[in-house]
Amino acid sequence: MNRSLKSGNFRSSPVSQERKKELHLFEKNAGIRFRKLDFLNLAFSHRSFVNESKESIENNEKLEFLGDSVLGLVVSEYLYKNLNGKNEGDLARIKSFVVSEDSLAIIAKELKIDNFILIGKGEEYSGGRNKKAIISDCTEAVFGAYFLDSGFKASQSFILKYLVPEINKVLENRHKKDYKTLLQEYVQKRFKSYPKYFLMKKVGPDHDRTFWIEVQVDGKVYGPGSGKNKKEAEQQAASIAYTNFMRD
Repeated sequence: MNRSLKSGNFRSSPVSQERKKELHLFEKNAGIRFRKLDFLNLAFSHRSFVNESKESIENNEKLEFLGDSVLGLVVSEYLYKNLNGKNEGDLARIKSFVVSEDSLAIIAKELKIDNFILIGKGEEYSGGRNKKAIISDCTEAVFGAYFLDSGFKASQSFILKYLVPEINKVLENRHKKDYKTLLQEYVQKRFKSYPKYFLMKKVGPDHDRTFWIEVQVDGKVYGPGSGKNKKEAEQQAASIAYTNFMRD
């Protein structure tokens, strides 16, 4: 099904009447309205769904790429205009928390992204609808789709509606900490070096694997931390090390 739009050509999966009802439900919950539902449907099309499709259609990865840039600009402008007392380093730190996978996953849950995303059977079986990486990437794709569909001002309002509360969490120190970044900054300042992460083991089948990782700082080993992916395990290991240094 070939869609030729002013923003460029792309091939999306057909939007049935039943699917239209689902997408309108998403719009109602999100408080937005798309001019062209094809954009929104494409934003929900994960590559696993496309790979299993018999039709020649696109996935949402280019929209995710675009949405990431739009999100970065919107958040940077907001922080620049509203946090005049902060220096560039502080603004960059706040932004890194706000646009992180954890933050976007929280927003994805508010938007109920997991109810609307189109994923393949294999990914469905492995719990893909609840994977932070998948739903946070899809949220960025929705941002990108809305930007193409309705322009910068509309997408800016939409993004800030959900991102400003996350910004306030950071300012009030209520956010989930990025311990890898905190540990790296601490180690660079105190030891003039960097933390080193080592994978100790991984157990379980591909769809339910657990990783165990230790972190080495100045010759000492901390951890291990565990998680369903390497990022989570590294964060937990970094949390153990950072907490230990804060007690000293």
